[in-house]
Amino acid sequence: MSKSISDNDQIKQGLYIVPTPIGNLADITFRAVEVLKKSEYILCEDTRVSKNLLNKYEIKAKLISNHKFNETKNLLKIVNLLKEGKLISLISDAGTPGVSDPGAILVKKCVEENIDIIPLPGASAVTTAISASGFSEQYFFYGFFPEKEKILKEEFRNLSGLNACIIFFCSPKKINKFIPLIKKNFIDREILICREMSKFYEEYIRCTISELRLFDKTLKGELTIVISEKKDNKKTLNYLDESDKINISKMINKLSIKEITNLFSQNKKIPKKIIYNYCLKLKNEK
Repeated sequence: MSKSISDNDQIKQGLYIVPTPIGNLADITFRAVEVLKKSEYILCEDTRVSKNLLNKYEIKAKLISNHKFNETKNLLKIVNLLKEGKLISLISDAGTPGVSDPGAILVKKCVEENIDIIPLPGASAVTTAISASGFSEQYFFYGFFPEKEKILKEEFRNLSGLNACIIFFCSPKKINKFIPLIKKNFIDREILICREMSKFYEEYIRCTISELRLFDKTLKGELTIVISEKKDNKKTLNYLDESDKINISKMINKLSIKEITNLFSQNKKIPKKIIYNYCLKLKNEK
């Protein structure tokens, strides 16, 4: 039976990467709460947001504001605290730190300084959205798209060549800007727009991209968008053409009907029954 942190007098010193709920404050692990309670310092993206969670679980650690505008400035101070043996946790406003959130710069510096990094599993908008999509389990996560129009168009063109699900984050104010680009580059795919996941007003909008329309009013809450993998556009044929028949007649005395049926059904979108019946006809004629 594995021990929880509370079973040990001390826990390993280092930087803890602690995921926090993406909406519902109940979606935090027991281990995450234990680590935060034992932390001497907690690095927060926005202390005002983090206090809602920390107060709920009676976590009293000292908070340090650590966001994209000051994380480089804070770097030396935090690294020195870690070298002194302080137990520090890194959290973001929602989800896993360092994934489209502040934290990557600090983690990289800790790696360079041989400081232990202990990542905890937990809440993630990416995995939550992909699990609800019903699309391929192979996916590519982009994050937030760049602001510049030229780069944005180029990125969409590049992503359209991937035969995998594509996941990205989007501000509700920008979704109508992206829709024309989505329709132009991914027209043969499906889309899932996830809004306010795990919150009271959570919503999942599903449609084909050809059906996707601009929104009449601004949506509320951050959006996680999942675009499906490419669809197989090969049409199923309900007949054998003359070249197929010639090739089958050449094989009929060399391979079994089952082998010919499997071979042709894999290489061409022709139902096995049609291939099998034609092979049977050839056999009977002989």
